[in-house]
Amino acid sequence: MTTSASDQNTLRVALVEGSPLLRAGIRSALDGAGGIDVVAEAGEARHVVPVVRGAAPDVVLMDLDLPGSASVELCRALVRDAGVRGILGTTGRGDDAGLLRSALLAGVRGYVSKSAGAHEMVGAVHMVGSGFMVAGDVAVRLVTGLLAVPGPRTEQDLVPLLTRREREILDLVARGYDNRRIARALTLAEKTVRNHVSAVFAKIGVSCRAQAVVYGREAGMGLTR
Repeated sequence: MTTSASDQNTLRVALVEGSPLLRAGIRSALDGAGGIDVVAEAGEARHVVPVVRGAAPDVVLMDLDLPGSASVELCRALVRDAGVRGILGTTGRGDDAGLLRSALLAGVRGYVSKSAGAHEMVGAVHMVGSGFMVAGDVAVRLVTGLLAVPGPRTEQDLVPLLTRREREILDLVARGYDNRRIARALTLAEKTVRNHVSAVFAKIGVSCRAQAVVYGREAGMGLTR
């Protein structure tokens, strides 16, 4: 674990990487970029949550290739227990649709290949730190595929969680509607829509609109009828 002071204009980053050699390489790239302060490092799953919680980073650069489902579970724990909102995944398995789906639903804001150059890696960190989602070309194609084909859940599975109105809201979110368009479609005030959207996100356990779209599409929502 490494920590250092940073000013308010510097992006605080926690680096999680299972390979010490690769971790050193990524650390070097981030340190050389300017505007980034690596405030914590972890290489083992058991250290991740306490290290990140103690460092309070703006972005967690998260190794998605940890053994088993450890990385996805850690992402969920970071969002739930450490209040992390900016997780950028790194992986050598950029063609793994299952991994991408699980990571998005767990709170990851995008991911980059571990073979990405320093410029691409640093740019992705800054994007996530600014609240955006990022993905390489392969990831974009995979997301498009995920959104086009519903997964194993069904809309009926959501009935115990969501009210009828909330299911209507999620269906429109899954179609790509923004709050203003939802308000027009359902003849509601935009503030009311925002409240409903927040309630839906809390109930289905997602932290951003992109995750809600994936969740809704996997439940069979948002499709042309």
